[in-house]
Amino acid sequence: MLAREREAFATQYGQQEPIETARLAANRGLPPVRITDVRVILTEVGNARFCNVKVMTDEPGLYGVGDGNHAERVGIVGQTIEEYIKPMVVGRRVEEIEDIWQTAFVAPYWRYDVDAFNAMAAVDGALWDIKGKRAGMPVYQLLGGKVRPGTRMFANANGSDLVELEDNVRRLMEEGYQHVRLRAVGLDDGGFGFGQRVGPQAGAGVVGGGRRQDAVYIDVLEREFAHIRNTIGYEVGLSFDVHEYPHPSGALLLAKALEPYRPHFLEDLFAPEDAYWYERVREQSAVGIAMGELFVNRAEWLPLVKNRWIDFFRAHISAIGGLNEARKIAMACEFYNIQTAWHGPGNVSPVGHAINLHLDLACYNFGIGEGGNFNDQLRELFPGVPELRNAIRYPNDQPGFGVDIDETVAARYPLSAPGSNRGMRGMDGEPRRP
Repeated sequence: MLAREREAFATQYGQQEPIETARLAANRGLPPVRITDVRVILTEVGNARFCNVKVMTDEPGLYGVGDGNHAERVGIVGQTIEEYIKPMVVGRRVEEIEDIWQTAFVAPYWRYDVDAFNAMAAVDGALWDIKGKRAGMPVYQLLGGKVRPGTRMFANANGSDLVELEDNVRRLMEEGYQHVRLRAVGLDDGGFGFGQRVGPQAGAGVVGGGRRQDAVYIDVLEREFAHIRNTIGYEVGLSFDVHEYPHPSGALLLAKALEPYRPHFLEDLFAPEDAYWYERVREQSAVGIAMGELFVNRAEWLPLVKNRWIDFFRAHISAIGGLNEARKIAMACEFYNIQTAWHGPGNVSPVGHAINLHLDLACYNFGIGEGGNFNDQLRELFPGVPELRNAIRYPNDQPGFGVDIDETVAARYPLSAPGSNRGMRGMDGEPRRP
């Protein structure tokens, strides 16, 4: 199919398409392709803010797209790319992915800054996209090739009460989902159990009042897990995003309380700074554990992987530095029989979801994916988005990541603000972790 499309392009325009021309030039050993520009594209679609880039080259028509989505700080990420990453990479050869990553890693001197990592990830992803386009193959082929045709995804189920929650789980199962992440029924915060947020500029002293005592929170979750198991059974994998809600001892109690209902995983039982509590959980419970949404530093996750304290590695790929780093982490996890479950919420752009997908397709120890279908706005803004069919996400098998960014459409979705703050307050008005 792809060959016929290229022949049609050549017939229509009297020349090879730019991507094919670049691939043939590379194979003929012509001078290397160099980076000429890095275009930062900041957009806002609905409630989601995106930071993407196009890395341009001196090969006419050849460019790569990347994702650097730290949604709370898209302005800083974009500024970092413009002022620091772009001057460092313009003129470099596009194949120097590892060299550019390592150079950018130490460039700020202080390592593991999440804003710098997202900026690095955006350019890193674009370089992998270019590499795939020059080779005339999808990025997953460069990572070793497919070990599965598509990736299983989980969906989220909420409800105003247990009956509505059950109905929504059944509906998702009918759509093909084998794994469902539950929300907390009866809590007035959208089902996460976080408590009420403190507004768009959080931390201004507004009392949220939504945080319950650990015992109440544990009781809510135990009752809903019991209800789903008693009414639907064990044909569906159930998970829950704890999001470091309880105190560490409460999280340990929660793991033990939910273990009889055989969760697929409990996510982020502890904050990264409390990660050594996972050793206590492993000693006292066999519950599935996912961790990593807030990971940035290697020192945060190495002990958890080495000691097999977690079952699913769930980092946000752009926050750990991009595909170049994530592929190494995935390989390390494979040796410890830890599965991947990359973070993929709605504030990750379709380019970022495509990066997750290509790594998952080539990763033997893939566990589960996150993310649904994309709305019409995102399909127009990001042509070539991966498709979801029967709860499985598939690539389009085009060269690179197969996703583009329409800059004309992007101009219709400017940022309303350069970012926002997270934060909430407890019952007494004290700051609480989001």
